This record gives sequence, C-alpha cells and structure tokens, in this order.
Amino acid sequence: MIKVLVVDDQALVRSGFKVLLDLEDDIQVVGEAASGGEAVTLARATRPDVILMDIRMPGLDGISATRQIAATPGLERVRVLILTTYDTDVYVFDALQAGASGFLLKDSGPTELLHGIRVVAAGEALLAPRITRRLISHFAAARSTHQASQQRLAVLTQREREVLALVGRGLSNDEIASHLTLSPATARTHVSRAMAKLNARDRAQLVVIAYRTGLISPDETDHPG
Repeated sequence: MIKVLVVDDQALVRSGFKVLLDLEDDIQVVGEAASGGEAVTLARATRPDVILMDIRMPGLDGISATRQIAATPGLERVRVLILTTYDTDVYVFDALQAGASGFLLKDSGPTELLHGIRVVAAGEALLAPRITRRLISHFAAARSTHQASQQRLAVLTQREREVLALVGRGLSNDEIASHLTLSPATARTHVSRAMAKLNARDRAQLVVIAYRTGLISPDETDHPG
C-alpha cells in the first residue's frame, strides 16, 4: 500500500486528489495539509511514502517544506512529488535540489498522476522530458558555469559517468542497461554507486548534478536514439 500525503493550500484541489486516490486499491491518503508547516508536521506523524507537494503556499512554501522533510531523520524514504503549473513555477530546480524526487503538472490527467505516484514510490525520479527541457535544462544550464565543475565527478569511474549522463537524460535502469549492453542489475549497481559517491538522495538529484556539472547539455534531454 502506497501512503500519500496531499499538500495544497486549496481545499478543492486536495479534495479532488483524495477522491481520485481513494479509488485505487494500492494507494491510501493518510493526510491533507494546507501549508508547508502542516506538511512537515504530518510527514513526521504519518510517514507517507509519497507527498504531493504544492510550491506556492502561505507561510512555509513547498520548497522549504521539502528541504525540512528531506533533512528530518527517519523520513529518508519519503518521496516528494512537486506539483507545478509549468509556465510559472521557476523554482522547480530549487525544489529538486531541496530533495524532491520529481514533479507533475497540476493539470495532469488521472492516469498520469497515478503513474507518477507509483513511479516515485518505487524509488524512481519523475522527470518527463517535455517538462525537463523547459525547466531543469534551462535553469541548470544557466547556473552550471559558476556553481559546479568537473571536479565533483572525479570520484566516478568512466562507466559511472556514462550511467550518470543517461540518468540525466531521463533513462530508466532497464533503458540504461540496454543502451550500454549491461544487465539491469549491473545498471542498478552503477546508479546506486553514483548516488553514494555524489551524496545524492535519489535519481532526481543525479539529474540535477548531471546538468550542473555540464556532463550533459540542455539539448540532450530526450532519450538517445
């Protein structure tokens, strides 16, 4: 059972999500919060698997709440899925740095939302290419020249660098295995080692690192052919 905490300052939005999620046999809504502060408190109390987190809320915003949750002992396995309006939320990159595992458009359809929750709950990053190019690629590329350097990647083997680049381009473990002619288990091992060496909380942060270090460029977002 995937336990979900819904965080949004609009009661109607929270209710809509709850109605949809309660229809699923493998998903349970364990709480609702109208602010970032409430989200932190409820996360500690309910220990959800996934938090649907709005960014813009009164008081503590979604990014600050995500950062607090990610830093709280005992909540390391909690995954935060940021809800964005796409055209206006320029802080998605900051949210990923704060510890979010990915993001969804607020106007996503039910199927996309349910898929996103299950993907994040399984430990994967949810970074759809069409959103990634518009947001992460733009902001990460703009900052990489003065915020990161290749020195950070010195701890990685050449194979781990290749794997990191493919994670940054949005590939799953199975797709990485196929692209590099590896077994899925070996691909998972390389991803795990890269995360450990780079102190990345999850795959979403590996994507951020791949862009910030210049390992991949904005025009490499789509899967390789």
